[in-house]
Amino acid sequence: MTRLFNEPSAFADEMIEGFVASHGRWVRRVSGGVARSTRSTPDTVALVIGGGSGHYPAFAGLVGQGLAHGAAMGNLFASPSAQQVYNVAKAASNGGGVLLGYGNYAGDVLHFTQAQDKLRAEGIDCRSIAVTDDISSAPLAEKHKRRGIAGDLTVFKVAAAAAEAGHSMDAVVEIANRANDRTRSFGVAFTGCTLPGADQPLFSVPEGRMAVGMGIHGEPGIAETDVPTADELAGLLVKDLLAEVPDGISVEGARVVPILNGLGSVKYEELFVVYRRVAQLLAEAGVVAVDPQVGELVTSFDMAGTSLTLFWLDSELEELWLAPADAPAFRRGSVTTQALDAEELALVEEQAVIPEATDESKASAGTVLAALDAAKAVIDANVTELGRIDAIAGDGDHGIGMERGIHAAVAAAATAVERGAGSGTVLNLAADAWADKAGGTSGALWGMALRAVGNAVGDAEKPNAAAVAAGVAEAKRSIMDFGKAKVGDKTLVDVLAPFSDALTAAVNDGGPLRDAWGAAAGIAEQSAEATANLLPLMGRARPHAEKSLGTPDAGAVSMALIIRAIHNTLLQNTAAVENIVKENA
Repeated sequence: MTRLFNEPSAFADEMIEGFVASHGRWVRRVSGGVARSTRSTPDTVALVIGGGSGHYPAFAGLVGQGLAHGAAMGNLFASPSAQQVYNVAKAASNGGGVLLGYGNYAGDVLHFTQAQDKLRAEGIDCRSIAVTDDISSAPLAEKHKRRGIAGDLTVFKVAAAAAEAGHSMDAVVEIANRANDRTRSFGVAFTGCTLPGADQPLFSVPEGRMAVGMGIHGEPGIAETDVPTADELAGLLVKDLLAEVPDGISVEGARVVPILNGLGSVKYEELFVVYRRVAQLLAEAGVVAVDPQVGELVTSFDMAGTSLTLFWLDSELEELWLAPADAPAFRRGSVTTQALDAEELALVEEQAVIPEATDESKASAGTVLAALDAAKAVIDANVTELGRIDAIAGDGDHGIGMERGIHAAVAAAATAVERGAGSGTVLNLAADAWADKAGGTSGALWGMALRAVGNAVGDAEKPNAAAVAAGVAEAKRSIMDFGKAKVGDKTLVDVLAPFSDALTAAVNDGGPLRDAWGAAAGIAEQSAEATANLLPLMGRARPHAEKSLGTPDAGAVSMALIIRAIHNTLLQNTAAVENIVKENA
C-alpha cells in the first residue's frame, strides 16, 4: 500500500514539487509537468512525452539531454489534459517542431491529439507516436489497439537521440515508428496496487496466483496461473515474445535490447534471478543481447509484477539506443549541459480573462454554479461505487477521476462567479478545469460537454431551454465525433445520445427547461441501467468485454447521476423563484 502522503488529492502535485526540488539539475517545473532545465540545441525537434502519474520513472524521470525535452504529467493513473500537454510542449519547443510520445490509451490519445491540433493551429509542426508494445492487449492483426508499457523507453530513447543529432521531423518520426514496430513486451502481476488514501487495492490477484498479461493500470490479464519459479517465468516471457518476431527479422543472430522491468514491489534481486534465465534462453535461441536493462522503468505504484521487453535492433537503431543520455532515471555516456538562466526557469501562471456579460447572464451563473455543486455532491457520494464498477473490466479509476474533475470544475466556476462572469464563461472555465485536473478519457469528454453548453448559452442573455438543448446536442455530436464511440459501445454515449434526443424533443414541444430536463433525465437513468446488457467496444474494458456483462458502464452511470442532480437543482431554483414572487405579491 501507499503509506506516505498528506491529502490524497494533492499527492500528484506534491510529488512533482518534490521531484523538481530534488532533480533541478535536469528538470524545471512548467505548467502541466516538467521540462529540461538545461539548454537544448535551437531549431531541433523537441520530444514531449507523458501520461498519468504513478509510473515513475516514466515519465518525468526520462527528461534530460539525450532523452525527452519535457513530460506532461497527469494525475494518478490519468492522462494529462490537452492543456497540460500543450503547455509543456510550448515550454519545451526548440523551434524545430514537437513530437508527442505516449502510451496507446484512450485518454492519452484524446488529450495528446487535442494538444497536437492546437499546436498545429499555431503553425507548429507537431506529430505523435502512440506506443503499442504490449502483445497481450490485442492480437497482432490489431496491433494499433495494443497498450504501451515498458516499450515506451525504447521508442522515446531512439527518437530523442535522433532529435538530439539534428535529424528532421520526418526522420525522427520514421525512427520512432520503426522502433515501435520492433518493440514487443509481455508482463505478469502477482498483486495489485493501492493508491494514496485508498482502503483497498485498485485491483487484486488471488493469493498464490499470477495474472498473465495484466496491464499497468490493472487491466485484466489474459490468463491466471499458479505463481511459477523464476526460471519458469523467464521461460514463459521469452517463449511468448519469440513467438512474435517483427516481420523481416531472423531470430538467429538478431541483436536485441532486453528490458526486464519491475512494476513496483518486485525486488531488484528477484529481477536479476529471472534475468539470469532470460539471458540463457535468448542465447540458446541465437539472439545477441545488447545493453540489457534490468530494473524499474515503468511502474505501477506498489504493484508486484514484471514485464519483459525485446527491442529488435538494426544498425541505426542500435547506434541511437547507445547514444549518450543524461536524465534522472536513465544515464549513459558523457553529455555536456548548460543550465538555463533564472528568468528562463521561472514558472509563470496567467489568470483567465473574464469577458463582459449581461446582468441576466451573471445572475444565471449562480444557477450554473449550484448545478455543478450538486454534481459534485452526487459524485462524492458515489465515488467508491463508480470505482468498483469500473474495476470489473477496466482500471477502476473512474470514480477518482470524476471526483478530481468535478472538484476542479466547481472551484473554477466559483472563482469565475466571484469575478463577475456570465453563465457561458462559467461553464467554459469549469470545462477547462475539469479536463485539466481529471485527465483521462472522462476528463476530455466532460470538458468538451461543458464547453459545448457554455458556448451555446453564452454571456449575452439568460440561458433558455432552446440554447441549453442545442448545447447538449452539440456536446453529443462533438463527443461522438472525437471519441468515435456510438450508441451500443457501452460508454457514456449510451446515456448522452438518448438524453440529448429526449431533451430536444421536449423543448421543441414547448415545455420549460425544468420539465424537459426531468423527462429526459428519466431516459438517461434507464439508458444507464441498460448498459449492463452491453459488451464494451471502446476503451480499456474492450479486451475483457465479457467480464463487464451484467454490470452497467461506469461512465454512463456517472453521467446519469449528474443529469439527475442538475434536474434537482433546476427544481430547487424554480421553487426559490416562486417563493420570491409570492413574498412580493
